[in-house]
Amino acid sequence: MMGRCTLHIALLVCFSTSALAVSYKLLGFQLRSSSLECQELLLKLNGTSKYCLKDRMNFEIPEEITKSQPFQKEEAILVILEIFQKIFDIFSRNISSTGWNETTVENLLATLHWQKEHLETILEEIMEEENFTWDNATLLHLKKYYLRIVRYLKAKEYSTCAWTVVQAEVLRDFFFLDRLINFLQN
Repeated sequence: MMGRCTLHIALLVCFSTSALAVSYKLLGFQLRSSSLECQELLLKLNGTSKYCLKDRMNFEIPEEITKSQPFQKEEAILVILEIFQKIFDIFSRNISSTGWNETTVENLLATLHWQKEHLETILEEIMEEENFTWDNATLLHLKKYYLRIVRYLKAKEYSTCAWTVVQAEVLRDFFFLDRLINFLQN
């Protein structure tokens, strides 16, 4: 009797966890919290400098992201995951010339990594449950956008000003990311 009751409870917990994982409102709340934490950590890096204005560049974020193009919720999750992944990849690079607090950068990377893994798990669940397909053009445009940022950093030899410009660009990305997160909650 006790074993059967334990099995029922275990199954209930398992199914409720899966149901909660795909609850878009809950996911939106988690993403919003994570996004705010990342933004606060980016601001703590103190990378803004008026001396770096000459190094500014338009990296041309894809129009699909800047315009409030209606995505399916699954597509929005995929785009959000890609943004978190690319930001993680960028800040995993050579930041030694920045003078940034390493603990702050590590906390930023940890937050991005956790969110990335969480989204990957949810996306796997969605793909198992649904027949989800979509045009990869948006992801391709996003990859090219972040590649331009990486090339810029390399061309500027990871200078402090280059990192300041990239930090400002990534903070701008979080504005668009927040719009995608809002879409999930509607």
